Amino acid sequence: MPLPPAPARRAALLSPEAYDVVARPGRTQQPDAPEAVESAAPRAPARKTAPRAALQAVPSTTLQAAEQRPAGRSRSEPAAAPAPTAPATARSTTPGRKTARTAAAPAPAAAPASRTSGSTKRARPSGPSKLFVLDTNVLLHDPTSLFRFEEHDIFLPMIVLEELDGHKKGMTEVARNGRQTSRTLDALAGVHGADIAHGLKLDSTGQRAAGGHLFFQTAPLDYSLPTSLPQGKADNQILGVVEALRKLHAPREVVLVSKDINMRVKARALGLNAEDYQNDKTLEDGDLLYSGVLALPPDFWVKSGKNVESWQSGVHTYYRIGGPIVPQLMINQFAYFEAPGEPSLFARVSEIREKTAVLQTLKDYGSAKHAVWGVTTRNREQNYAMNLLMDPEIDFVTLTGTAGTGKTLLALAAGLTQVLDDRRYTEIIMTRATVSVGEDIGFLPGTEEEKMGPWMGALDDNLEFLAKGDGGNAGEWGRAATNELIRSRIKIKSMNFMRGRTFLNKYVIIDEAQNLTPKQMKTLITRAGPGTKIICMGNLAQIDTPYLTEGSSGLTYAVDRFKGWPHSGHITLARGERSRLADFASEVL
Repeated sequence: MPLPPAPARRAALLSPEAYDVVARPGRTQQPDAPEAVESAAPRAPARKTAPRAALQAVPSTTLQAAEQRPAGRSRSEPAAAPAPTAPATARSTTPGRKTARTAAAPAPAAAPASRTSGSTKRARPSGPSKLFVLDTNVLLHDPTSLFRFEEHDIFLPMIVLEELDGHKKGMTEVARNGRQTSRTLDALAGVHGADIAHGLKLDSTGQRAAGGHLFFQTAPLDYSLPTSLPQGKADNQILGVVEALRKLHAPREVVLVSKDINMRVKARALGLNAEDYQNDKTLEDGDLLYSGVLALPPDFWVKSGKNVESWQSGVHTYYRIGGPIVPQLMINQFAYFEAPGEPSLFARVSEIREKTAVLQTLKDYGSAKHAVWGVTTRNREQNYAMNLLMDPEIDFVTLTGTAGTGKTLLALAAGLTQVLDDRRYTEIIMTRATVSVGEDIGFLPGTEEEKMGPWMGALDDNLEFLAKGDGGNAGEWGRAATNELIRSRIKIKSMNFMRGRTFLNKYVIIDEAQNLTPKQMKTLITRAGPGTKIICMGNLAQIDTPYLTEGSSGLTYAVDRFKGWPHSGHITLARGERSRLADFASEVL
C-alpha cells in the first residue's frame, strides 16, 4: 500500500483524501482519477501561499472543522476568515490531538507561546484573567498565597511591602510568615531575565499551578478617596491603589483580597470588588466534615443478603459485601445496621476492592468484662472511638464532639492501659494549644510542666476519675500509689518546643486541637517516630484562635486529609455523657 503524499510545506494540512488512499495501481501516476485531480487542484495554491504564522493563528476548533470538511470545498476559504480575529495570547497554539497529527514538524515558537500564556496540563478557564490586589494580612496568613490564583495576575502595592518589612522581626508565626513571603518575592525577582516593569512570572520558580504574573507598584497612582478616610492610613492607601487600577485597566476586573472584614466592607462601600482569601479553607460548610460513620440502608440485608460472604477469624466476624453502597465506604469507616425485628450489625471497613468491601465486627467495650482502665463505653460512637484507640494498627486518631462527649477520658483510659498494662508504649505525652478563653493571666512561674499545669485542668479531672475507679477499694495508700504511678508515666509538654523533636513509642494526646492552624498541626504530627500513636481531640464549636474558623481549623484539615488512610480513623462523638445539666446546656445555649 503506498504512503499518503507528503505535504508541500512544513506544518501544512493534509487533505482528508490523503488518509483514505486506496491501493490502486498507478493512482498517483495515471491522470484517469478525476476526483483526485479536481479536489487537489484548488488546494495547491493554498499550501504555497499560506505562511506558517497564519496556520498557528488559526484556533484549534477551526483546524478540527477543517479536517472534517467535505472534499469539494477549498480549505483556504474558511481558514482565512478567523485569522485576523485570533486572540493575541495565542491560546490556540497549544498542541492538541488534531494539530499534533496533521503537523509534519511543529514550529519552534509554538512551545514558548503556550508557556507564556500559562498553559498547563489542566483545563484552563475560558474567561478573561483578573487582577488581584493582595492585602498584607493575606501574605502574613499564608506565604504561599502568591501561587494560589491560577492564571490570574497579582498586584502588590508599595505600602504592602512596607508593612511586610515591619512584621519580619520576632519568633511569632506572623513574623515567620513575613520572612517567608520576603524570601519568595526575592526568589521571583532574582530569576534570570525577570523584568519587574513587565511583571514577574509566578511559575518561574517551579510553581506550575500559577500561570499569571506578579506586578509591583513602581510608580505613583492617581486616585481620589472620600475626605472622611484618613490619607495616611495603610488600609486607605491600598483602597486608593485598587481604585486607580480599576480605572487604569478598565474593563478588566480588579479585585481586592483581604482577611480584614472592615477592609472588605469599606471597599464595597466605595464600589470596589473585594473578596476573602478562601484557599485556606478545607471545607466551606462544617456540616460536610467526614463523620467516620455510615448508616446502612434499612433494606440492606434484603438486597445484599444473598451475595454476602461471611467467615470467622479469631474473635471477629467478617462480611464481604457488594452493591451500590461500596463506593460510599472508606477504609476504617464504621458502618452500622439497626432495624426493628432485625439483628443489629456494628462493623468497621477493613478492606475495599473494586466492587466489594469487607466489614469487620467490633469489640464491645460497653460490657464490664472489656472495660478499659475501669471505663466502659456508654453509646455507639464511644465504642467506635475505643476500637480505634485500642487498635495497634491505627497510628492516628481524630476525635471531635461537643463538650462532655468523653474525648479526653477515652483517650486517657486507652493510653494508660496500653502504657502500664500492655506496655505497648513507653509513656503518654499530652499537649494542647495555650489559647485563653478570656484575658490572659500573664507569665507563669516554674518549669515547663508547672507552666502548663493551669492549662491541664481537664487532665487532672480525668486522672482523678481514673485513679478512683482503679484503686477504689485499695484504701488511701493504694490510691496515692496509683496516682504516683500514673503521674510518672504522663509528661506534659508545651507545643512551643516541639519543633525538631522525634517521639519513639509514645502515646501522644493533642487536646483542644481545634485551635491549631494547619501548619501547626503538620508540625506536631510529623514529630511521630516508629511505634508512636497520635490522638487529636477538639470541639470545632469552641475555636478561640483569631482568624480560624471551622473550615480552616487544623483539626478539620487533618480529618479531611487523613480519611481513607489504612492507619488512621476518625469519629464524631454525638451524645454527651457528662451530666444532664451539661447536655441540656449544650443544646439550648
